[in-house]
Amino acid sequence: MNRRTTLAKFFGRSQSDQSAAANTALSMVVSGLDPYTGPFGYEQAAHLLRRATFGPTYQQIKDAVANGLDATMQQLFADQPMPAPPLNHYYTDDPNVPVGQTWVDAPYVQGVQQIQTYRNQSLRAWTIGVLLQEGISIREKLTLFWHNHYVTSDINDPKYIYKYITTLRENALGNFRELTKMVNIDPSMLRYLNGRDNSAVAPNENYARELLELFTIGKGPIAGPGDYTNYTEDDVVQMARVLTGWRDVGMFSNDPNLQPSATFLPNRHDQGTKQLSYRFNNTVIPNLMDQEHAHLIDVIFSKDECARFICRKLYRWFIYYVITPDAEANVIQPMAQILLDNDYEIRPALETLLRSEHFFDMLSVGPMIKSPVDFTMSLFKTLEVDIPQANLNQLYRHWWQIFRVPLPLMQQEYYALPSVAGWKAYYQEPVFYRDWISAATLNVRMDFTTTMITAGYQVAGAVSQVDVLKVAAAIDMAEDPNILIETLAKILYPQPLTQGQLDFLKDVLIPGLPDFEWTVEYAEYLNNPTDPGAVAAVQSKLQSLLVTMLSMPEFYLS
Repeated sequence: MNRRTTLAKFFGRSQSDQSAAANTALSMVVSGLDPYTGPFGYEQAAHLLRRATFGPTYQQIKDAVANGLDATMQQLFADQPMPAPPLNHYYTDDPNVPVGQTWVDAPYVQGVQQIQTYRNQSLRAWTIGVLLQEGISIREKLTLFWHNHYVTSDINDPKYIYKYITTLRENALGNFRELTKMVNIDPSMLRYLNGRDNSAVAPNENYARELLELFTIGKGPIAGPGDYTNYTEDDVVQMARVLTGWRDVGMFSNDPNLQPSATFLPNRHDQGTKQLSYRFNNTVIPNLMDQEHAHLIDVIFSKDECARFICRKLYRWFIYYVITPDAEANVIQPMAQILLDNDYEIRPALETLLRSEHFFDMLSVGPMIKSPVDFTMSLFKTLEVDIPQANLNQLYRHWWQIFRVPLPLMQQEYYALPSVAGWKAYYQEPVFYRDWISAATLNVRMDFTTTMITAGYQVAGAVSQVDVLKVAAAIDMAEDPNILIETLAKILYPQPLTQGQLDFLKDVLIPGLPDFEWTVEYAEYLNNPTDPGAVAAVQSKLQSLLVTMLSMPEFYLS
């Protein structure tokens, strides 16, 4: 029997019971988009920050309570400066980029594979650094949302990837329609979905199909042969013609004046008129050359279903995967109307959702299984793990270790999505988020948290590890085992524990001993913080406690 099952039995809950309870709870949420007017205490602030950011700290949650809901929302949605670009952190043989400088605009050197290698490592390490340093901002949660929405993968040039993710980050809270126009001709997208191969003499329908099915309006129920309710097969054909003529340029270029970009080649563009189906009011698209792709997006977005389609995806990202008839009527439909009323600007609709009674309904708190990125960041950030940074290379190598070890094994690697539909947890019925937990990935999660508590990752001559003594020091009256455990539970879990769970955890901390044994031992450590014996005694007990707490089902939830 594994620890997950053992702990579930300790707490009197089976995994099926928990899934059924979550589904039942969310089906009972009938509140809508009316503004939340209840108390904004620790539980509400923690819920908001856990959903809108990757792992808030205890202090950030307490600050949000002190600031209030309005100020916290303003902070979450405030414009932020873009993160500084990734750097050459160690490679001394790049003639165009000294160590410590950015490579994002620098040319390659023909035949030198190591330049591509170090830049790819730098990009991925830097991505972890951006997540760790996000502060109180919703932008990184949304950047990952758009990455899962406008999927690109299998792109080998890190300059291409940097341009793509920067476009998503810059426009994360912007206009859905206009971002789609940018994605149409993003060089990574032109590569990934064969837009660069789409020409008048050899049409390629890959991008046109995904543009409709996955990026803008969705299929809808089958209405007839080749008719998907929201568009038809002939629309795919005609839209592929609209999108002809674009090529990406700049991949692995050694020309300093040629950056990753898109170029329009008139001789490859289908210059005839394109007739869409009755699903798009039989619209005729004339030859508009390099503006034709943008006009097509305007035609698609004239259909209100585009607003409902993206609102459902945002709901699954920030609320829950089950969209009940009540949620559709009371949340999705009015949220989509807000999006339409604001000409497809994302911010007003999303801010309304996160301020709503529906979002703060207690039955909406805690049923979401954390994604691997959320799970990993919630350990590093919530427990405030210090990342060694004696020099640039050491810092980047620790970030790189986080990127390359736990995330691929947990099956969510940034820039390597499994399919054009994104990660299955956000679309695969009926499993959805439960896809994150399997016999393989559960052990990886448990091994990861145990390692971070007991040994850490040793990289570049330094260790990144949870400092359990620092964690305890941040808790008022940590010498009281009951307060210590209850506060850790508040920090780590979305819902309060039962008395039985609290008693079980106290038995992990001080097996069979009275409370004062911990009080005395912790006081001895505080009075003698340099005494190896006093440190070891407290540290080992805290490590056992946190290993157990991070293995509990509640830590897997948000």
